[in-house]
Amino acid sequence: MDKILVLIFGLLSILFTYWYFFMKKINTVQAEGIVEILVDGGYKPEQISIPYGKTTKLIFHRKDSSSCLEEVVIADFKVRKFLPLNEKTEIEINPTKKGEFDFSCGMGMFHGKLIVK
Repeated sequence: MDKILVLIFGLLSILFTYWYFFMKKINTVQAEGIVEILVDGGYKPEQISIPYGKTTKLIFHRKDSSSCLEEVVIADFKVRKFLPLNEKTEIEINPTKKGEFDFSCGMGMFHGKLIVK
């Protein structure tokens, strides 16, 4: 009986791991000029589509007191900005090339993505 329970628990663990890492869908938000990003245990939304060649304002609103999330880094656009707690911080992006560009916290633990089309 013990072996059957361990086998069932093991299979359920494998299925959960597969679902969590490989079947998780990330919704992409379309931004037309302005998008507000909530910083609370990560970035919400974490994937944003912005138009090529047009200035877009990213407004980061930090609610999480974690020191890791007190800074946002968008390396491809040479942006590194401090995010004060419970305040909104604007960052203007004017993409000059198409593609996918990552942004993260200062420690690189939380990530998001800008998709320029």
